[in-house]
Amino acid sequence: MPLRLVIFDVDGTLIDSQAHICAAMGAAFCDLGLEAPPRPEVLQIVGLSLPHAMARLASDVPLEARAQLVDGYKRAFAALRAAELSPLYSGAREAIKVLGAMPDVLLGIATGKSRRGLAHLLEAHDLRELFVTVQVADDHPSKPHPSMIHACLRETGVAPESTIMLGDTSYDMDMAQAACVHGLGVAWGYHPLESLGVPVIADFTELRGAVQTIWAGAEA
Repeated sequence: MPLRLVIFDVDGTLIDSQAHICAAMGAAFCDLGLEAPPRPEVLQIVGLSLPHAMARLASDVPLEARAQLVDGYKRAFAALRAAELSPLYSGAREAIKVLGAMPDVLLGIATGKSRRGLAHLLEAHDLRELFVTVQVADDHPSKPHPSMIHACLRETGVAPESTIMLGDTSYDMDMAQAACVHGLGVAWGYHPLESLGVPVIADFTELRGAVQTIWAGAEA
């Protein structure tokens, strides 16, 4: 039986972290005496690496100041994370466990989060042991570069046509397309649904059926 792989994005897909992200971004800009970007603009950069995100949000700010924004964001986010954990979306844990129990399915993560930040989340939510491959911003170019997915494929030995990327942003779907794997969107994330260009699940109860439909179509 050939192995199959489902790769999960984190922010906006598994975890509802928008409150922490927006608050930390506001604090970073405030520390430099800059006006914080509007919330919709902040949510549009979720999924990118921090340097890429700051380049979009503060394109008119010198490079040195952008680096300070990155550092300020990290400090603010760490403080917020220590005070309150970002919650899992409803049904996420159950859906992950259902897929993970399937003998031919492996689970992975591809996220713009740092290794430290992701490790904290997975440990706090008791999810770490369910994922066999984990790719973070520390080791790869920013999405939508396909490097993270390529690493997942190398580490698991799963073929691209047997792999699905689950995410909430156009960066996730562009990354999936660049890596020649299937894309599957979620309806509860941070980017408009029309920007995804792939099938979308309305909630986590639909995940198992959706991935099985994609795999069946690929094998037909």
